[in-house]
Amino acid sequence: MTDRASFVAEELSALADPGKAAGMAAYMKTDMPFYGVQKPARSVVLRAMIERFPVESREEYEEAVLDLWALPHREEKYLAIGLATHHGRFVTPSSMPLYRRLIVEGAWWDFVDEVAVRLVGRVLRDHRRQLTATIRTWAADADMWIRRAAIISQVGHKDQTDPVLLFELCETCAHEREFFIRKAIGWALREYAKTAPDTVREFALAHRAELSGLSFREATKHLAVS
Repeated sequence: MTDRASFVAEELSALADPGKAAGMAAYMKTDMPFYGVQKPARSVVLRAMIERFPVESREEYEEAVLDLWALPHREEKYLAIGLATHHGRFVTPSSMPLYRRLIVEGAWWDFVDEVAVRLVGRVLRDHRRQLTATIRTWAADADMWIRRAAIISQVGHKDQTDPVLLFELCETCAHEREFFIRKAIGWALREYAKTAPDTVREFALAHRAELSGLSFREATKHLAVS
C-alpha cells in the first residue's frame, strides 16, 4: 500500500461509524464495505490528501487514482474519483482508458454516474471533435454501464450540448429494457430540456413510440406535453 493509500485508509478508519455504514450499504444495495463516512467528512480527507500528496504528472495521476480505487471500502473509491476530478489538467482524452476502467469495474450507478458526468463528460465537452466518435462507440458497447455513461455524458453541458449526438444516443438505446438505460435516457433529455425545452419536447413527441414510458416521463417531467 502506498503512503497516499495508507493515509486515506487511516483517516477514514478514524472517522468510521458502523451504524451509518450499515445504512449506507443498504441504500446502495451492495456488499462492498463502508466505513460510514459521509460526504462532508470525506471532503475534508480528500483535501488533506491532495495537499499532502501532490500529483505532478499524468502517469502519477493514474497511479494515484488506481491506488485508492484498489482499496476495499466504497468511500476510498469515492475519493479515487474525487482525486481524478480535482486534477483537471489531467482530465483529457489520454485518461479515457482509466475512466472506462472505473466505469466497468465500478458497475453501479454511484460510481458510474460520477465518472460519466464529471470526468468523461468534461473530456467530451473540452475535446468534442476528438471524443464524439468514442462516445458513439460506447453507446453500442456490450457493457451496460458504458452505454449508460455515453448517454449521460452531456448532463450539465447546457448550451454546449451537442443535441444531434444526444438524440442519436437516445435513439440507439431506446429499445433497451434495462432500467438504468431507460432512466439515463430520461435524465439526459430532462437535463437538456432545462436549456432547450422546445427541442426536447419535439424530439420526445416524435419518438414517443420508441421511448419507454419511463424515459418519456422523465424527459418531459417539466414540459407541457399532450
